[in-house]
Amino acid sequence: MADETRIMPRRALVSVSDKTGLTDLGHALASAGVEIVSTGSTAQALRDAGLEVMDVSAVTGFAEALDGRVKTLHPSIHGGILADRRNPEHRATLERLGIVGIDWVIVNLYPFVETLASGASEDEIIEQIDIGGPAMVRAAAKNHHSVAIVVSPERYPELTQALAAGGTTLEWRRTLAAEAFTHTARYDSAVSQWLTGSESVSYHADKLSDLRYGENSHQSAAVFAGHTAAPGLASARVLQGKEMSYNNYLDADAAVRAAFDHEGPTIAIIKHQNPCGIATDVSLAKAHQRAHACDPVSAFGGVIAANGIIDEEVAASIVEIFTEVVVAPGFTPEALQVFSTKANLRIVELPEGFAPASTEWRHISGGVLVQDTDSHFADPSTWTLVAGDPATPDLLASLEFAWRAVRAVKSNGILLARDTASVGIGMGQVNRVDSCQLAVARAGERARGSVAASDAFFPFADGLQILLDAGVAAVVQPGGSVRDDEVIAAASAAGVTLYVTGERHFFH
Repeated sequence: MADETRIMPRRALVSVSDKTGLTDLGHALASAGVEIVSTGSTAQALRDAGLEVMDVSAVTGFAEALDGRVKTLHPSIHGGILADRRNPEHRATLERLGIVGIDWVIVNLYPFVETLASGASEDEIIEQIDIGGPAMVRAAAKNHHSVAIVVSPERYPELTQALAAGGTTLEWRRTLAAEAFTHTARYDSAVSQWLTGSESVSYHADKLSDLRYGENSHQSAAVFAGHTAAPGLASARVLQGKEMSYNNYLDADAAVRAAFDHEGPTIAIIKHQNPCGIATDVSLAKAHQRAHACDPVSAFGGVIAANGIIDEEVAASIVEIFTEVVVAPGFTPEALQVFSTKANLRIVELPEGFAPASTEWRHISGGVLVQDTDSHFADPSTWTLVAGDPATPDLLASLEFAWRAVRAVKSNGILLARDTASVGIGMGQVNRVDSCQLAVARAGERARGSVAASDAFFPFADGLQILLDAGVAAVVQPGGSVRDDEVIAAASAAGVTLYVTGERHFFH
């Protein structure tokens, strides 16, 4: 039995900024006997492809005006879109006014976001605020019982299939209408945020998939992809292994951020959003070995991120240890072959164009907190030496690594490093003394001769004293405590180099 909800189009209005797949769609419409109404550059592109097109001005009897600002805002267009074909009075009105119904509206909007990102002038940006486009999209979406609205070229193949199947179904038109309203909401939000600046924020995201559960098995969860300037982990590809879990995503995000805090080849190993080890070296393979050596017990079942392409040597090093997730910008075929021996290991490839986020959102009851991402690291040339001798170049390089790496540690954070690899980490404690003790305990004998970084100032000298007693050779910390003099005096008495940076790296 035929699907009575299917509507075969007789007239389609096509007006798109994104010309992807346009001519193929145009040929499909023409082959199905659908009359094409179009505007400006879209009409020209279709004509260049040998297709017959009716200009909007021929429908309205009104020439485009005001440099194209007024062309589709006319009863002959919106009447054709908004008429409910189920309503006899609407059908009679169309006939009385000589308006032909428009069955498909294929429209995507001016590239406002792209123009904004390009650094265009204010006048150029304003000209990319679409008026007629959103009006047609919203009208068609409202009237989805009678009209199909398509805002994305990704839907064109399905439109072509619908032509062969006898038209669009009501269920699919409703889905398209929901997409259309999301499209215009996102567009209007971008314009609103540009005009209001930091006084108004909004966030739009599309659901990618449900997750098996959230942080715990009794919590439901899903992953959504946000419409940001740069793609991120949410839209990464899982090349191998089980589906990502809620906790996998959290740990992978922390791992990626930790690895990308550094410029050289870097590996970060994360458990419960805290680093088990971070290292930078001449190769990712050596970086992994040194990161793992920091805390092999905690690294078991961890999440690993690299800031570069993972090759066979790195993969061979990683598969020796039970790991939940490996995430990187890319993997060589040889590396994927090595990983294939571990069927449950999740291999996650960051999307092309990935860049660390520039802002962070955190939900609180009744609202959100928004801040710039903590990505600034005071250059060692700006540090102030307050105790001991100036660090040698090698020692200073270790201190700089430790200062960058401690950013990834949950506060209160203490990180001990040798060369450019962590050897002991104390994290997430409610006082800095406990963090110092934890870092020293995990480092063991490696603490002697290492360097230390503290994410915030030492409120008393007791925490620093634990590091000094363990044989730490140099320390970097923000400074700024009312008891800085006591802290400096302790370092001076031990003959240990102490720098203050004037900035802190709390990570709650």
